[in-house]
Amino acid sequence: MSEHRAQVEELLAGYRRSREQLASVQRELTSVTASASDADGLVTATVGPRGTLTGLVIKDEAYRRCRPAELADRIVRVTAEATVRALTAAGEVLAPVLPGGTDPQALLLGTADLGAAEVSKPRHALDEDSYEDRSWISR
Repeated sequence: MSEHRAQVEELLAGYRRSREQLASVQRELTSVTASASDADGLVTATVGPRGTLTGLVIKDEAYRRCRPAELADRIVRVTAEATVRALTAAGEVLAPVLPGGTDPQALLLGTADLGAAEVSKPRHALDEDSYEDRSWISR
């Protein structure tokens, strides 16, 4: 076997290993779930790896003890808590395969290549052609 052919075979083998590792990480990521409950155990939310709500359990007692706005608040709070847990777990899955210094949480949130100033800019500052807050009525 020529030296060139050996190099090509080595590169292909490395590529196959990388693809298998990527597939393994992807399988792990898709299986990440997290749950959280309120202090009373009346509301439990379960989310997937990106924080998408996949399950919600509301005990019958919650409807008797909570006003609608309070129940809605509990749902939002436990869903947010479960999302933080899921993102943390997904970050732990990703961390070993990311380049050093890469923040898995920022990558999962889509802000990995953005600076703090870019992330915090209000929408209207990014869209100068927005007419959202302008009056069309002449005075």
